[in-house]
Amino acid sequence: MTHVSCSSLLALHAIRLGGFVDTQAVADRYGMPVGLAESHVRDFRARGWIRRFRFGDAAGWSLTESGRAENERLLADELSACGAKALVEDVYRAFLPLNARLVQACTAWQLIVLPGGSMQDNDHGDAQRDRRILAELESLAAGLVPLTIQLTEQLARFAGYDTRFAAALSQAADNPEMVTGINHDSSHRVWFELHEDLIATLGLDR
Repeated sequence: MTHVSCSSLLALHAIRLGGFVDTQAVADRYGMPVGLAESHVRDFRARGWIRRFRFGDAAGWSLTESGRAENERLLADELSACGAKALVEDVYRAFLPLNARLVQACTAWQLIVLPGGSMQDNDHGDAQRDRRILAELESLAAGLVPLTIQLTEQLARFAGYDTRFAAALSQAADNPEMVTGINHDSSHRVWFELHEDLIATLGLDR
């Protein structure tokens, strides 16, 4: 039976995965009522697990060192309680070669290597080249589906990575930023978040 994480774990983990997020984003990440997210955020701040930062007009929450440690403790306890460690380890091993391909594809989407070895930004003027890269990303999207299914069968909080990745990719032909953009729920950002989720769950370093 799929394990459903408690709301406090999900709220703290949403901050870990987002890196720098406001309370609304904490609520949105796992479909949590805003009032419940606000309650958890107040508790986390009182415990010293999060700190509020401001960058220009943006303000948000990030984990402190003790908050990161607490997040990893909660994830480890959950993994042990539901007996999913071996499966998550298997998925992570299958994920790594896909991740290497993703990095190469995203680099190719951003940069073009010139004959002399120098590089220039990809202006997306070569439609055929972009189609080849998108085909590779679509192959990765297909490979992500069974991994997400396996994870979600054990831990409900892993749901949606495959559909979010595919949704971003479906917009890439019209909006190149949906592949590697940092200000959108781009394919790269979704993939990066899954990678962070896996290593946090297993207590690994990148």
